[in-house]
Amino acid sequence: MDASVSSRPGPAPLDHATVRSIVLGVMLAMFLAALDQTIVATALPTIGRELGDLQNIAWVVTAYLLSSTAVTPLYGKLSDIHGRRTVLLIAIAIFIVGSIACALAPTMTGLILARFLQGLGGGGLISLAHTITGDAIPPKERAKYMGYFGAVFASASVAGPVLGGVLSEALHWSVIFWINLPLGLIAFAMTFNALKKLPRNDRPHRLDVVGAVLLVAAAVLLLLALSWGGVNYPWGSLPIISLLLASAAAWVLFVARVLTAPEPFLPVGVLRDQVVATATLAGFFGIGTMVGLSIYMPLFFQSVLHLSAAESGFALIPLSIGTVFGAQFSGRVMARVQHYKRSPTIGLAVAMILTALLAAFAGRMDVISIEIVLAFIGAGLGTLFPVTIVVAQNAVQAHHLGTATATINFMRSLGSAILVAAFGAIFLAGLGAISGGEGGSVEAKIAAAAGAGISLAGAFRGVFIAATICIAISLALLAIMEERPLRSTRGPTPSAVEV
Repeated sequence: MDASVSSRPGPAPLDHATVRSIVLGVMLAMFLAALDQTIVATALPTIGRELGDLQNIAWVVTAYLLSSTAVTPLYGKLSDIHGRRTVLLIAIAIFIVGSIACALAPTMTGLILARFLQGLGGGGLISLAHTITGDAIPPKERAKYMGYFGAVFASASVAGPVLGGVLSEALHWSVIFWINLPLGLIAFAMTFNALKKLPRNDRPHRLDVVGAVLLVAAAVLLLLALSWGGVNYPWGSLPIISLLLASAAAWVLFVARVLTAPEPFLPVGVLRDQVVATATLAGFFGIGTMVGLSIYMPLFFQSVLHLSAAESGFALIPLSIGTVFGAQFSGRVMARVQHYKRSPTIGLAVAMILTALLAAFAGRMDVISIEIVLAFIGAGLGTLFPVTIVVAQNAVQAHHLGTATATINFMRSLGSAILVAAFGAIFLAGLGAISGGEGGSVEAKIAAAAGAGISLAGAFRGVFIAATICIAISLALLAIMEERPLRSTRGPTPSAVEV
């Protein structure tokens, strides 16, 4: 460890007005990315019909997911080298240009390419928002603000599907992308001014281009396999096996690069830190499960409880509200107590038990009972959000804050993609067992089961069991995570990892 860095006094605290302007600016940038992940889904059928290509509408979502997930670690490293303000402004600009390209796309292929470009900007918005908050606010107080970020995600998850459906039907589908232009310009203006006061943690860095390319390639190949497997191609087909093998080879080469490069893309010291490693993996399983449930619960509501599409969207609100409450509660407790692991430990335990309850009794529970259970599951999983980010940021030196934060967000996104794909494979296997045979689309199998009077609750039981196991893994990782005291200043500390 560099003793001069450890003994250097921390920067002077920012005044409340400056912190508020910084947080408001990055929250708007985060809202842009969060809204864009939810507003498109309900507009997809309309987009497919108007562009004359319903076959490839899933790629409108997949293209954005691929690019935004893959570049997340790159933004973290670049912000450590060139500063948060410059890199965030570039991310917002790319996002705005991508949004305009989406709105003007004349064909489905053009829209998919534009969404890939938009994702290249969107991948930096959420990660950099967390990193900038880490620069401006001491770890002891930071958890409270993570609850506000949870509220941003909840607002986007509720407003996005409604806006997407209304705007695409009442006006035109391109409006869901045009609204990013005024919002993006406001976010650009707010962050342009507010972040001038953000403290800098200048430290010479070299960008490991080879490591970055290997990581992006490994992530993209894996996400392609997960997106196509069981949908475009069978899981055991040559294209999927080839993608998985190529991804595995890229991951091996990336690990070798990390271990041998003079300054690797992801610093070994950061990755080896016990707190960073366990917090990152806990978020991978816990938050990935949260996303997986939010994807498959609406399908459960429609196919098992026979709610309409609009009703299933509203039925998901308790899960979102519960998540915000859990994040807010955990963040405030974290700022006030020494043993901050207790609230997420209890929260995850409750979520695990209730998810197991869904697995056992979902087919025999009414809507109200399931809504109550989902609210508590969301609250339990929500307690994990602020803790995993703050403890990892607390564990590293300031000049590695962007890299550590981006790594956590990358693993959250990757975990969400992997678990959603895994839950989908489990659901399809259960659906095939119920409906008989492996041929036909998911919609045809659901319709056939409904026509025969067969309940699909059994097809979801495996999903809920898998979710229970993932929450249990997250809980175990949290239990073994070291509970280091949170710093009350923004400066470096002798206990933080130095690379």
